[in-house]
Parts: sequence; structure tokens; C-alpha cells
Amino acid sequence: MGDIGALSSFLVSAVGLAVPLVLAALGETVSERAGVINIGLEGSVIWGALGGALGALAAGPYAGLAAGALAGGMAALLFAVFAVWLNTNQIITGTAVTIGSLGFTGAVFQSRFGVTGLALELPTVPAWEVPLLSRIPALGPAFFDQAVTVYLAYALVPVLGWFLFRSRWGLVLRAVGESPDAAHASGVPVARTRMLAVVFAGLMAGVAGAHLSLVHTGTFAENMSAGKGFIAIAVVVLGRWSPKGVVAAALFFGGAEALQFALQAVDADLPYPLFLALPYVLSLAALAGWFGRARAPEGLALPWPR
Repeated sequence: MGDIGALSSFLVSAVGLAVPLVLAALGETVSERAGVINIGLEGSVIWGALGGALGALAAGPYAGLAAGALAGGMAALLFAVFAVWLNTNQIITGTAVTIGSLGFTGAVFQSRFGVTGLALELPTVPAWEVPLLSRIPALGPAFFDQAVTVYLAYALVPVLGWFLFRSRWGLVLRAVGESPDAAHASGVPVARTRMLAVVFAGLMAGVAGAHLSLVHTGTFAENMSAGKGFIAIAVVVLGRWSPKGVVAAALFFGGAEALQFALQAVDADLPYPLFLALPYVLSLAALAGWFGRARAPEGLALPWPR
């Protein structure tokens, strides 16, 4: 019974840490399939966390999720205007959006809640228990007694898989990412398609940020995104630009981070920084080939028109 309890605790931790990565990475998969790598995803995550906090205080946790999605989408729209519409460098633009977002969200937070905001407690999104499934030993609490954002991630995997690889719209979007010149010659509005894909990625990153503040922690803190937007971009690569692969890669990273906490709990006689580095070392090893190699979209990060 003790082993099952330990496994259940580990899985609950791993899934909880993986969910914001899954949400952000699924959106980024759509964006990168359209040929745009949004380094500003971290900015959408932190805006989503702050938007979620403000929305929840104003109208409840579900309104907070919607506000977080909107805030993340607006940050992505700003990125898209420059990187897609005005054709600026995607990497530099995304970096500027991220740095600016971290600074502006900190300023808004301090102006609204003071320098520390220690007393900030947010109404959180309740867990929805799935009858019968939630009682499965070890697996039930981790996968079927979760907030609505977790079930949203479950639903998006098959929906985006169908959209990208089975629908005409997905074919058009992938054509824009592979060969924008050929897509344009066929009458596809390349810039509009890319902008819509980037905004969708921002909406999903905003939900991921709102999940951090309204499900994971129940509060907001400056820089609480803690690099999750950047990790989500790595997850897309680990998942080989496929929704199913993205979920597997995010769970891998969530499990690695949960393992870090588990090893700290047993008081292993190792330096603390080694535990902090463990998830990233495992991810780098996976990027080096453990998950197999895949070809990125041909037009990824390249300007259009050239």
C-alpha cells in the first residue's frame, strides 16, 4: 500500500508539473507548423498568470482562466504584428516580448498589490473528479481528479492531431510552414495564417499561465513562469511537432522534475544544485537523440516574403 501511495504521489506531482507545458507546447506546435517560432511564449505565460489572477479576483476562477487566455493571446498578437506582419527577426522579437512582459507584469503586480503581495490569495479552480476512473489505484488521482485545464489538455491532443494531419485547414497550415512561397502561389494567405497560428499559441500559453496561478499555486508572484515558455518550445522539439509526442515529452519533463523533488525528499547526500539541474540534463539528453530525430518544418523561423 505504501508503494502505491508513493507512486500515486509521484504521478500527481509529475502530471501537475507537466500540464502547463502541455498546454503551452500544444499551441506552440501549431505556431511552428506554420513556420513561426515564438520565443515570446514565455511572455504569454507570465501575462496569462497575471491575467488569470486579476480575472479571478474580479469575477471568479473560471473568468480568470478566460482572462489569462486573453492576456496571453494579446502578448502573442504583439509578437505576430512585428515578426509576421512587419517581418522582423522572430528570435529577436520574441526575446524582446519576453523581457518586456516580465518587466511590465512585475510593474502591474506591484502597482496593484504592493511590492511584496504576500497577502495575495486567489480563488482557485476546483478539481473535477471523474466517477470510477478517479478510483483507479495510483493512476486515478493523477489523471482523473484534476482541474478543467487538465481535461482541456486531454481533449486538445486528438483535436489538434485531427486538425493538423487530417483536415484541409491543417494541410494549408503545414504548407505555410514548409513552403510559404508555394502556399502563396496556391492562393493561401500566408501572413494571415501565420498570425492566427501565433495568436492561438498565445491563447494556449495564457491558459498555461492561468493554470500556474489558479490551479498550481493559488497566488501570483513576479517571474513565476520560471522559464516554462522556453521549456515548452523544447518540448515541441522533443515531441517532434506532433500533439501526441508533445504530451509524451511534457510528461517526461514533468516526471524528471517530480523525480528531482522526490530525491530531495529522501535527503540524498548530493549537492542541491544537482537536483535542480536534473530535469534539464535529462531533457538535453533526450534532445540529443533519445526521442528520435525529426525534421523541423522547412520554413521555420525564416522570414516571408524573403
